[in-house]
Amino acid sequence: MKKLFKYLRPYRLSISLIVLFIFLQCLCNLYLPTLMAKIVDNGVIKGDIPYIWRIGGFMLAVSICAVVLSISAGFLSSRTSSSFGRVLRSEVFAHAEQFTLHEFDHFGTSSLITRSTNDITQVQQLVNMMLRMMIMAPLNFIGGILMAVYTDARLSLVIVVMVPLLAIAIFAIFSRATVLFKSLQVKIDKLNRVLRENLTGIRVIRSFNRVDFEKRRFDDANLDLTSTTTRVQKIMATLMPLLMLIINFSTLAIIWFAGIRINNGLMQVGSLIAFIQYVMQLLFSIMMVSMMFFMIPRASASAARINEVLEKVPEIADRELVRHANGAPGTIEFRNVTFSYPGAEKPAVSNISFVARPGQVTALIGGTGSGKSTLVSLIPRFYDIDSGALLVDGIDVREQSQENLRSKIGYVPQKAILFTGTIADNIRYGKDDATDEEIKHAADIAQATGFIAEMQNGFDSFIEQGGTNVSGGQKQRLSIARVLVRRPEIYIFDDSFSALDFKTDAKLRSALKEEVSNSTVLIVAQRVSTVRDADVIIVLDEGRIAGIGKHRELLETCQVYREIVSSQLSEEESA
Repeated sequence: MKKLFKYLRPYRLSISLIVLFIFLQCLCNLYLPTLMAKIVDNGVIKGDIPYIWRIGGFMLAVSICAVVLSISAGFLSSRTSSSFGRVLRSEVFAHAEQFTLHEFDHFGTSSLITRSTNDITQVQQLVNMMLRMMIMAPLNFIGGILMAVYTDARLSLVIVVMVPLLAIAIFAIFSRATVLFKSLQVKIDKLNRVLRENLTGIRVIRSFNRVDFEKRRFDDANLDLTSTTTRVQKIMATLMPLLMLIINFSTLAIIWFAGIRINNGLMQVGSLIAFIQYVMQLLFSIMMVSMMFFMIPRASASAARINEVLEKVPEIADRELVRHANGAPGTIEFRNVTFSYPGAEKPAVSNISFVARPGQVTALIGGTGSGKSTLVSLIPRFYDIDSGALLVDGIDVREQSQENLRSKIGYVPQKAILFTGTIADNIRYGKDDATDEEIKHAADIAQATGFIAEMQNGFDSFIEQGGTNVSGGQKQRLSIARVLVRRPEIYIFDDSFSALDFKTDAKLRSALKEEVSNSTVLIVAQRVSTVRDADVIIVLDEGRIAGIGKHRELLETCQVYREIVSSQLSEEESA
């Protein structure tokens, strides 16, 4: 928890003002019972009406001052805690953006969302409470004791018995609740994960008639969270009645012993009223601290989860000495590259060596799980290789800044991703300052202009979250247009034509040939028809290169390629 407090440093002035305002408010609150005692002893009992009006008016002024100070402190503490939460969310988001795909898998998407929202909210609420109550409670507690002792030292012995009883009660309850609070956030993660899977996979769930099964799965996670929350609330619910019981018994004890002292002439009625008010301030300061304790276990668990994200060092980071490219722009060279996914039993790709040059189309083909997508994901450095060297523009990718490396690459992923916004916004995602003409040209090359023109608002048509209002083929063409508008040195199409019909596929590849003639193009595909005209075809089999060459060469020299071709094309087509 302490590690997160460094994000409060920019708000030191606000925090100082909060402390000052609360200190003055506490002085006002501690002064009011003394004024009340004077009114009773010197005004009411003696019948001095002008004195009552004079001191009463002064009490009203002190009360108004306390209210103004309280509102000011509340406003500043709310603004400070909200700003703290905003900065912390930005830090978590910015740090998570640097994670590798492996680190995203380690935390899980649902957990990162929970940590960035619910967990930070818990810490933010605690900070808001701390800025007020953690300052006010000690001041009221200490001030209440001092003023109570000043009012009547002998009667203050009741406090000596009362305070330890309150401390024991609070400790007993929170020692049981802390463990449950830690598990509570984990169960929120689980519920979010189940909910997210249900919402994103609704088509599959319905197609397999698994709605009832998913309802039961959600109900189990929901019931687990509910039962834990109920157990925590039951434990915490005993706190307030227990505290009030001790406070009420303490009040009875004070009135009992004070009555004896008043009867013996050792104490005045006004002093009793003041003493009770001081003790109430003392007790309510303890109750305020107990309310803080109610939030601390959960906020501490949340803070630990936030720190886990912030302290996670990304596996891939730019080196201090970054070398600039000295080779031909767009050249990609694999030198005996081997890569394994974390925890995998064997490498995903092994001893891969080839060169992809500008002006060439290099195609990767192979069976499912042969390592095609893994291989191209190493070029933008989504993962770091285990051994060998991967060079772009003649320099190892590990010796280039990630931003500079990725600025050269236009990557179309296997699963087309669109963002909420207009079609033009999604295409312009590849180049912020792209003109309308550039966007239209990219859409023409990607064979997307036809279906865009049929939409009600053309390029200003709105894309729903996840692109749910367009088909798979349309999403792929928009993703390709987004890369084309960027005009990078290197184009990577990771099975990006799979949802296109053969006619559209052929038109798109024909248009691409002229558009990217001076760039390096890598195409990952399952269809032989997509790769047969490539300048270089690389055949992968179980993570290794089974053959390199052109279509006709591979038909003669590569058994794996012949099997792929024969499974898709007739003898006449393959020839």
